[in-house]
Amino acid sequence: MGWNTSKVFRDRNAGLYLGGVIVSGFGDSAMSLAAGIWVKTLTGSSSLAALVGFCVWLPTFAGPVIGTVADRVRRRPLLVATNLVLAAVMTAPFVVRSQEQVWLLFAVLTLVGTGMVLTDAAETALVAAAVPDELRGDFNGLVLTAIESMKLLAPLAGAGLFSAFGGPTVALLDAATFVLAAAAFRLIRVQEAPPAARVRRSWTAETTEGARYLRRHPVLGPLVATSGTALVLGALSSTATYAMLDAGLHRSPAFAGVLTSLQGLGSVVSGLAAGTLMRRWPERTFPAAGLALLAVGVLARATPWTPVVLGGSLALGLGLPCPLVAALTAVQRHTPPELLGRVAATANTLMYAPTGLALLLGTGMVAGLDYRVQLLAAGTFGLAAAAVLAMTGRTARTTAPAGARSTPETEEADAP
Repeated sequence: MGWNTSKVFRDRNAGLYLGGVIVSGFGDSAMSLAAGIWVKTLTGSSSLAALVGFCVWLPTFAGPVIGTVADRVRRRPLLVATNLVLAAVMTAPFVVRSQEQVWLLFAVLTLVGTGMVLTDAAETALVAAAVPDELRGDFNGLVLTAIESMKLLAPLAGAGLFSAFGGPTVALLDAATFVLAAAAFRLIRVQEAPPAARVRRSWTAETTEGARYLRRHPVLGPLVATSGTALVLGALSSTATYAMLDAGLHRSPAFAGVLTSLQGLGSVVSGLAAGTLMRRWPERTFPAAGLALLAVGVLARATPWTPVVLGGSLALGLGLPCPLVAALTAVQRHTPPELLGRVAATANTLMYAPTGLALLLGTGMVAGLDYRVQLLAAGTFGLAAAAVLAMTGRTARTTAPAGARSTPETEEADAP
């Protein structure tokens, strides 16, 4: 298929960055699960254990504010320093021994979540400077594949380490991965332009500039909205899983592992193919096709036939990465360097923050409605959103905001 995967691995900066993402993602995923087990062991409370994930997710809402920091300094030193600080923060759980000290875990994980938001914004900006444009789609697909792979492997490692050696050992592992990530970012060779000279403005004005740019841009706004829609559909689908297994397929809860593995396999394949497909298809066609495939996968899960549900899980995995990779690559391609941290962080907030709310909505819906109603509604909405994205890509006539980079799609949109 002409994939550029081998070229990505041969590129020194891309390889170092990918290594940093893999090791830090492994440590974070392992610690997230182990922390929940740790809290449950110390307190006996399932609700407090669930609060662990909320602490990591909460700082996403502050993404536009945190992303402003990434535009005020050079990104590579910021990434090195942030990862080293997070490594030091992860030593705090070493002293947790009783129920009264559990608050320290929540504080540490909230700080880690804040650091992840900051590093995501800085990494997006650094990649735009360090990785050649022709490799960026393949590279972003590989990064997403690596992250999803870590989500499958790292939680098992975290649970195993916790069972064998206790929580402090998992915290030590996470601290070590932050150090390794800092070393990888330190070795990246990139000529970063100095931060743009700051006009005397309020922090609020600087923060909202990224949101204004996204809202006015004819390409980025729709792609970010599509990615958020895809993640919401994924959340609504996941909350219906156990009701589907029980009432629909009459399978045990353990069968969810098979569905998760198939979805993970689909994500790996989709991530590897993303760069090639993005080069061959128009900018909105790739995410629209991915969202449509995701919606078909959600609809398939509403059927009572196991083979169809298995195929639907694979389709979910194939479709979900497409809008995410497309949006991230477009942000890097169409955003001026001086705005990239704020735009990336704002885009991440718009894409990922609604997922938690969708999980709450899905949990309420599955408790009060037939799970098939939830899946049919989500799948139908996804197909409609995919159709709107595909059609507006051909008919949009919006002018890009000042500072936006010209692309074939924006030029076509502006043509009389």
